[in-house]
Amino acid sequence: MLYLNKLMLDIQFIRENSEKVKKGVAAKQLDPKLVDKVLELDAKYRKLLGEVENLRSERNKAAQEKDIEKGKKVKSELQKKEPEFKKVEEEYKDAVNQIPNLPADDVPEGKDERENKVTRKWSPSSEASADQGGEPKKFSAKGGPASGWDFKPKDHLELGEALDIIDVKVASKVTGARFGYLKGDAALLEFALIQHAFSVLTNSDELKKIADKVKEGYSSKPFIPIVPPVMVRPDVFGKMARLEPKEERYYIKSDDLYLIGSAEHTLGPMHMDEVLPEKNLPLRYVGFSTSFRREAGTYGKDTKGILRVHQFDKVEMESFTTPEDSDKEQDFFVAIQEYLMQSLEIPYQIVMICTGDMGAPDYRQVDLEAWLPGEGKYRETHTSDNMTDYQARRLNTRVQAKGKTGFVHMNDATAFAVGRTIIAILENYQQKDGSILIPKVLQKWVGKDKITSGAS
Repeated sequence: MLYLNKLMLDIQFIRENSEKVKKGVAAKQLDPKLVDKVLELDAKYRKLLGEVENLRSERNKAAQEKDIEKGKKVKSELQKKEPEFKKVEEEYKDAVNQIPNLPADDVPEGKDERENKVTRKWSPSSEASADQGGEPKKFSAKGGPASGWDFKPKDHLELGEALDIIDVKVASKVTGARFGYLKGDAALLEFALIQHAFSVLTNSDELKKIADKVKEGYSSKPFIPIVPPVMVRPDVFGKMARLEPKEERYYIKSDDLYLIGSAEHTLGPMHMDEVLPEKNLPLRYVGFSTSFRREAGTYGKDTKGILRVHQFDKVEMESFTTPEDSDKEQDFFVAIQEYLMQSLEIPYQIVMICTGDMGAPDYRQVDLEAWLPGEGKYRETHTSDNMTDYQARRLNTRVQAKGKTGFVHMNDATAFAVGRTIIAILENYQQKDGSILIPKVLQKWVGKDKITSGAS
């Protein structure tokens, strides 16, 4: 069958487990009747496929026997049948591609972000480890030893404007709302974060420390650094199952290209239609890119500063593994995220995303939320997505192992969402006099230990 190895969910699995698929579809807040539609089109498709293949066989046989009359008759029947077949074929493919990946058994069921589950917290101000938890220090206008800092914290925009390192007013004049300039030491902070992430992710010794905490002896194979394209063809974006919702994407009509919303959108398709030898897995990439999102439907929400903007920079991880390793790989990615944030000494919490808040390709999604004292709340800075073979099926990215060929499993995750990490640094490292301390691990790249003005 033409599309079976191009579908996002195995059609044979859907046929044999229709009730389980319906349950998973419903858990992701979609209509389980999608499954009935798929099975109905599947039966119609297979029936028409058999009829078309029989007619094609008869046509070939008539040509070999030089039976002109029969050939004309079969050709006429094919001309009537093939358009119907192609129409059903397209409907069938579209219907199956609306079926999301099924959530893992340990994913909490819920309708939206309000039902996500915090699994652990970490704070450098607590003696607790990352596994035991810890609350961040609180600022207080009243002061006192028990309250942490003796002043009321400012948010990142107030800090950034006072130091002349963030400028959204000029950006609004030049480009429009939801853009910003990073200036002086904020620009240096961006490149310091990128250098820090790449230095960790390309260092097998550092990665071994992290991997051994996930599972003793788990692969510490370094990531290959990539600067990927920031534009992608619509068909490839669709194969990544990240094109929708289209209103969130920037589209260049004259070139029929979309601007990516994250580096993984062009890292993931690097091995389309390839068979990867098992010995090459895990195959890991770390990509830096500028990313673009319309933030449709969020007007009036988080519009202050650079938290939710149309253009932002990210360092993103992407990997290809055997099916047996995909869960451990996601755990490894989350461990890397925690390692990076602990190295910056920024408090955070780990959140298991519920079924209704996950993306269509996701089998399991885990977020890291950094503590922002200027807002007095945790905000998402990192995401980790395990897609199992959902994207790989559509991309036709396979692995050859033990003489057999199957689909790889794919994971992606944030190393640093640069703008949001800068926000976390500014708000957590602010001082009473308005200056900002530089995290120790970044000082060698920034060239100083404190930001006192926009001048570098």
